[in-house]
Amino acid sequence: MGRVRLEAITWERLGDLLADRLLDLKPDDGSPWPRIAFDGAPAARPGDLASRVAEALRTRGRPSQVVDTHGFLRPASLRLEYGRQDVEAYYDGWFDTGALWREVFDPLQADGDGRILPDLRDPVTDRATRSSYIPLPPGGFLLLHGPFLLRHWFPLDLSVHVLLSPGALRRRTAETDHWTLPAFERYDQETDPAATADVLVRADDPRHPAWSG
Repeated sequence: MGRVRLEAITWERLGDLLADRLLDLKPDDGSPWPRIAFDGAPAARPGDLASRVAEALRTRGRPSQVVDTHGFLRPASLRLEYGRQDVEAYYDGWFDTGALWREVFDPLQADGDGRILPDLRDPVTDRATRSSYIPLPPGGFLLLHGPFLLRHWFPLDLSVHVLLSPGALRRRTAETDHWTLPAFERYDQETDPAATADVLVRADDPRHPAWSG
Protein backbone atom coordinates (compact mmCIF):
# COMPACT_ATOMS: atom_id res chain seq x y z
CA MET A 1 0.00 0.00 0.00
CA GLY A 2 1.27 3.45 -0.88
CA ARG A 3 1.33 6.30 1.57
CA VAL A 4 -2.26 7.41 2.27
CA ARG A 5 -3.20 10.36 4.44
CA LEU A 6 -5.64 9.17 7.11
CA GLU A 7 -7.78 11.31 9.37
CA ALA A 8 -8.77 10.30 12.90
CA ILE A 9 -12.51 9.84 13.36
CA THR A 10 -15.04 8.15 15.64
CA TRP A 11 -17.08 5.17 14.48
CA GLU A 12 -20.27 7.17 15.02
CA ARG A 13 -19.08 10.04 12.85
CA LEU A 14 -17.78 7.63 10.22
CA GLY A 15 -21.15 5.92 9.99
CA ASP A 16 -22.87 9.26 9.52
CA LEU A 17 -20.42 10.49 6.87
CA LEU A 18 -20.66 7.28 4.88
CA ALA A 19 -24.47 7.33 5.04
CA ASP A 20 -24.52 10.92 3.81
CA ARG A 21 -22.20 10.00 0.96
CA LEU A 22 -24.42 7.12 -0.06
CA LEU A 23 -27.52 9.31 -0.33
CA ASP A 24 -26.22 10.83 -3.57
CA LEU A 25 -24.83 7.58 -5.01
CA LYS A 26 -26.23 6.66 -8.43
CA PRO A 27 -25.17 3.31 -9.95
CA ASP A 28 -23.54 3.66 -13.37
CA ASP A 29 -25.43 0.67 -14.79
CA GLY A 30 -28.87 2.14 -14.17
CA SER A 31 -29.72 -0.10 -11.22
CA PRO A 32 -32.01 1.58 -8.67
CA TRP A 33 -30.22 -0.29 -5.86
CA PRO A 34 -26.74 0.98 -4.89
CA ARG A 35 -24.46 -1.90 -3.89
CA ILE A 36 -21.87 -1.24 -1.20
CA ALA A 37 -19.09 -3.57 0.00
CA PHE A 38 -17.53 -3.49 3.45
CA ASP A 39 -14.41 -5.55 2.91
CA GLY A 40 -12.15 -6.84 5.64
CA ALA A 41 -10.87 -9.80 7.60
CA PRO A 42 -13.23 -11.13 10.29
CA ALA A 43 -10.93 -9.62 12.94
CA ALA A 44 -11.49 -6.17 11.40
CA ARG A 45 -15.26 -6.57 11.97
CA PRO A 46 -16.46 -4.92 8.74
CA GLY A 47 -19.98 -6.03 9.59
CA ASP A 48 -20.05 -3.66 12.56
CA LEU A 49 -19.46 -0.72 10.25
CA ALA A 50 -22.05 -2.00 7.76
CA SER A 51 -24.63 -2.20 10.56
CA ARG A 52 -23.72 1.28 11.76
CA VAL A 53 -24.22 2.68 8.26
CA ALA A 54 -27.53 0.83 7.96
CA GLU A 55 -28.76 2.50 11.13
CA ALA A 56 -27.59 5.91 9.93
CA LEU A 57 -29.44 5.35 6.66
CA ARG A 58 -32.58 4.33 8.55
CA THR A 59 -32.59 7.61 10.47
CA ARG A 60 -32.33 9.37 7.09
CA GLY A 61 -35.38 7.52 5.79
CA ARG A 62 -33.53 5.19 3.42
CA PRO A 63 -33.90 1.40 3.54
CA SER A 64 -30.98 -1.00 3.33
CA GLN A 65 -30.21 -4.67 3.72
CA VAL A 66 -27.04 -5.92 5.42
CA VAL A 67 -25.74 -9.22 4.01
CA ASP A 68 -22.89 -11.21 5.56
CA THR A 69 -20.98 -13.40 3.12
CA HIS A 70 -20.53 -15.96 5.92
CA GLY A 71 -24.19 -16.78 5.26
CA PHE A 72 -23.06 -17.93 1.81
CA LEU A 73 -20.39 -20.44 2.79
CA ARG A 74 -20.18 -23.57 0.69
CA PRO A 75 -21.24 -26.81 2.44
CA ALA A 76 -18.58 -28.11 4.81
CA SER A 77 -18.18 -31.23 2.65
CA LEU A 78 -16.88 -28.97 -0.15
CA ARG A 79 -14.98 -26.25 1.64
CA LEU A 80 -13.21 -28.69 3.99
CA GLU A 81 -12.43 -31.26 1.32
CA TYR A 82 -8.69 -30.67 1.77
CA GLY A 83 -8.82 -30.32 5.55
CA ARG A 84 -9.98 -27.73 8.04
CA GLN A 85 -6.89 -25.53 7.68
CA ASP A 86 -6.19 -25.46 3.97
CA VAL A 87 -5.23 -21.88 3.10
CA GLU A 88 -5.82 -22.23 -0.65
CA ALA A 89 -9.32 -23.61 -0.08
CA TYR A 90 -10.10 -20.78 2.33
CA TYR A 91 -8.97 -18.17 -0.16
CA ASP A 92 -10.56 -19.66 -3.28
CA GLY A 93 -13.33 -22.01 -2.24
CA TRP A 94 -15.01 -21.30 1.06
CA PHE A 95 -17.49 -18.65 -0.13
CA ASP A 96 -20.16 -19.48 -2.69
CA THR A 97 -19.67 -16.53 -5.01
CA GLY A 98 -22.00 -18.12 -7.57
CA ALA A 99 -24.83 -18.04 -5.04
CA LEU A 100 -24.01 -14.43 -4.16
CA TRP A 101 -24.30 -13.49 -7.82
CA ARG A 102 -27.52 -15.44 -8.26
CA GLU A 103 -29.32 -14.56 -5.02
CA VAL A 104 -27.97 -11.09 -4.22
CA PHE A 105 -26.45 -9.28 -7.19
CA ASP A 106 -28.58 -10.49 -10.10
CA PRO A 107 -31.88 -9.35 -8.49
CA LEU A 108 -30.34 -5.89 -8.06
CA GLN A 109 -29.47 -5.37 -11.71
CA ALA A 110 -31.31 -2.68 -13.63
CA ASP A 111 -33.90 -5.21 -14.82
CA GLY A 112 -34.04 -7.14 -11.53
CA ASP A 113 -36.97 -7.46 -9.12
CA GLY A 114 -35.06 -6.38 -5.99
CA ARG A 115 -35.84 -9.60 -4.08
CA ILE A 116 -32.63 -10.82 -2.45
CA LEU A 117 -31.80 -13.75 -0.21
CA PRO A 118 -30.11 -12.57 3.02
CA ASP A 119 -28.37 -15.91 3.63
CA LEU A 120 -28.21 -19.42 2.29
CA ARG A 121 -26.45 -21.55 4.88
CA ASP A 122 -25.92 -21.33 8.64
CA PRO A 123 -22.14 -21.17 9.16
CA VAL A 124 -22.43 -22.90 12.56
CA THR A 125 -24.84 -25.76 11.83
CA ASP A 126 -23.89 -26.09 8.12
CA ARG A 127 -27.59 -26.41 7.30
CA ALA A 128 -29.69 -24.43 4.84
CA THR A 129 -31.24 -21.43 6.57
CA ARG A 130 -34.40 -21.52 4.42
CA SER A 131 -34.64 -17.75 4.81
CA SER A 132 -37.32 -15.89 2.88
CA TYR A 133 -36.46 -13.50 0.09
CA ILE A 134 -36.44 -9.86 1.15
CA PRO A 135 -37.79 -7.20 -1.22
CA LEU A 136 -35.47 -4.22 -1.33
CA PRO A 137 -37.40 -1.17 -2.57
CA PRO A 138 -35.91 1.01 -5.31
CA GLY A 139 -33.41 3.38 -3.71
CA GLY A 140 -32.58 0.82 -1.03
CA PHE A 141 -28.96 -0.10 -0.40
CA LEU A 142 -27.22 -3.46 -0.36
CA LEU A 143 -24.58 -3.42 2.39
CA LEU A 144 -22.47 -6.53 1.84
CA HIS A 145 -19.66 -7.38 4.23
CA GLY A 146 -17.01 -10.06 4.42
CA PRO A 147 -13.41 -10.90 3.43
CA PHE A 148 -11.84 -10.93 -0.06
CA LEU A 149 -14.74 -9.00 -1.63
CA LEU A 150 -12.66 -6.91 -4.02
CA ARG A 151 -11.27 -9.84 -5.99
CA HIS A 152 -14.55 -11.13 -7.45
CA TRP A 153 -15.59 -8.38 -9.87
CA PHE A 154 -18.88 -7.87 -8.08
CA PRO A 155 -20.85 -4.89 -9.49
CA LEU A 156 -20.11 -2.54 -6.61
CA ASP A 157 -21.00 1.13 -6.57
CA LEU A 158 -18.83 1.91 -3.53
CA SER A 159 -16.28 -0.17 -1.65
CA VAL A 160 -14.97 0.30 1.89
CA HIS A 161 -11.93 -1.62 3.10
CA VAL A 162 -11.40 -1.97 6.85
CA LEU A 163 -7.65 -2.37 7.18
CA LEU A 164 -5.58 -4.00 9.90
CA SER A 165 -1.80 -3.96 9.82
CA PRO A 166 -0.23 -7.45 9.78
CA GLY A 167 0.61 -7.13 13.48
CA ALA A 168 -2.89 -5.99 14.43
CA LEU A 169 -4.45 -8.69 12.28
CA ARG A 170 -2.43 -11.34 14.08
CA ARG A 171 -3.20 -9.92 17.53
CA ARG A 172 -6.92 -9.64 16.89
CA THR A 173 -7.35 -12.99 15.16
CA ALA A 174 -8.05 -15.92 17.46
CA GLU A 175 -5.02 -18.19 17.72
CA THR A 176 -7.07 -21.09 16.39
CA ASP A 177 -7.58 -19.07 13.18
CA HIS A 178 -3.96 -17.98 12.66
CA TRP A 179 -3.76 -20.50 9.83
CA THR A 180 -5.91 -18.08 7.75
CA LEU A 181 -3.37 -15.25 7.94
CA PRO A 182 -1.42 -16.26 4.79
CA ALA A 183 -4.67 -15.93 2.81
CA PHE A 184 -4.97 -12.27 3.82
CA GLU A 185 -1.32 -11.69 2.97
CA ARG A 186 -1.99 -13.13 -0.48
CA TYR A 187 -5.09 -10.95 -0.86
CA ASP A 188 -3.05 -7.86 -0.05
CA GLN A 189 -0.39 -8.81 -2.60
CA GLU A 190 -2.78 -9.76 -5.41
CA THR A 191 -5.61 -7.25 -4.95
CA ASP A 192 -4.15 -4.43 -2.81
CA PRO A 193 -7.57 -3.66 -1.28
CA ALA A 194 -6.23 -0.64 0.61
CA ALA A 195 -5.49 1.06 -2.71
CA THR A 196 -8.40 -0.45 -4.64
CA ALA A 197 -11.24 0.51 -2.27
CA ASP A 198 -13.03 3.84 -2.59
CA VAL A 199 -12.87 4.36 1.17
CA LEU A 200 -10.12 3.15 3.49
CA VAL A 201 -10.64 2.72 7.22
CA ARG A 202 -7.72 1.79 9.45
CA ALA A 203 -8.78 0.01 12.62
CA ASP A 204 -5.57 -1.19 14.28
CA ASP A 205 -6.88 0.37 17.50
CA PRO A 206 -10.60 -0.45 17.49
CA ARG A 207 -11.28 2.51 19.78
CA HIS A 208 -9.62 5.06 17.48
CA PRO A 209 -10.21 4.44 13.77
CA ALA A 210 -8.83 6.63 10.99
CA TRP A 211 -10.05 6.96 7.45
CA SER A 212 -9.48 8.31 4.00
CA GLY A 213 -12.42 8.74 1.67
